[in-house]
Amino acid sequence: MPLALLALAISTFGFGTTECVVMGLMPDIAGDLGTSVPTAGNLVSAYAIGVVIGAPLLTALGARVPRKKMMLALMALLILGNLASTLAPGFGTLLAGRVLAGLPHGTFFGLGAVVAARLVPEHRRGRAVAVMFLGLTVSNILGVPAGTAIGQHLGWRTTFLIVTAIGLLAMAAIAMLVPELPDEGRSGLGAELRALWNGQVLLGLLTAVCGFGGVFTVFSYLASLTTRVTGLPESSTTWVMALFGIGMTLGALAAGPLTDRALRPTLYGALAALVVALLLFTFALHHTWTALVMVVVLGAVGFGSVTPIQMLVMTKAHNAPTLASASNQSAFNLANAGGAWLGGAVVSAGFGWSSTAVAGAVLTLLGLFVALLAGFLDRRRTGSLSRTAARVEEPAPRAAAAPSRAE
Repeated sequence: MPLALLALAISTFGFGTTECVVMGLMPDIAGDLGTSVPTAGNLVSAYAIGVVIGAPLLTALGARVPRKKMMLALMALLILGNLASTLAPGFGTLLAGRVLAGLPHGTFFGLGAVVAARLVPEHRRGRAVAVMFLGLTVSNILGVPAGTAIGQHLGWRTTFLIVTAIGLLAMAAIAMLVPELPDEGRSGLGAELRALWNGQVLLGLLTAVCGFGGVFTVFSYLASLTTRVTGLPESSTTWVMALFGIGMTLGALAAGPLTDRALRPTLYGALAALVVALLLFTFALHHTWTALVMVVVLGAVGFGSVTPIQMLVMTKAHNAPTLASASNQSAFNLANAGGAWLGGAVVSAGFGWSSTAVAGAVLTLLGLFVALLAGFLDRRRTGSLSRTAARVEEPAPRAAAAPSRAE
């Protein structure tokens, strides 16, 4: 794998740490800025809003910008957002800094996936995209726990300052290691929009929202599930989250080569395994070791669907994949928000904490149905095109010879 993928992985590590580290620092931020912890929770939503808005907007604005220059500009936005968060005098400016930091997220992941796929031969593109996503998974193992610990001991502003430095390192790595791709010519905005409205692309995005949404019905409440149901101490939350990150990393490593071998079967298998794992999790929660094992399994099978969905959307967008790829990141963030909402709704309705996993299984099952429907429609369309091509290429029957004058 080319060294350029290391630069992309460092960048996604920076984005992943920026997105999630605030979850462990909410009490510190709330106490320092004189607000409540529930209000500080809006910092998570602010970043997600930035992602959803920024993905289509920045991709459209950068439709003609060379990919390497665009990635450098996106990293500069992340650095600026984290620096603004570091220096924020009040909660309102911190909220604005979080929105600013979230703006480049979707576009960078979408563009980075396209670049990663172009850096390697076609039969290794799934592996390349998975390597880029490794930065995101490792951020949940190292970046978020370390950032939380540093923030609790040295202040939350120190954490944001360190994440700003990671952004600078990533920017330098992109400048030095990512080449100017020979096919730097970009598709126009019209071509990108037409690709986005491709039926297979839209079904892929819907698969991401439903299928991956099932992960976040549980992940959003993982701390409460393991403390209130399993009975683990609250001090265990950090390493339980790290276990989930280890599972995500294992899932990303496995999904890359499997996607290169068989894209749709890998997607179907990951979603089906996630449905089963979520249902088993409801029983595993009541015993410490089974709960911890299933946390790793959930991370693995949950993230195992990310690479095939990303590759499917890019493949079906054909020669204009950037907007579709970036929009897929918006779809994943909608999955995060929707899954968290669904999990909270079933708990509020009185079904208990374990019901979050059942609700997640139902949501993921819906995503699997959408994926199977997309595959069926794609096969039918391909078969129809093949039959049409065969009829066109079939030689016309010879006309009967006209009778000669002698006859």
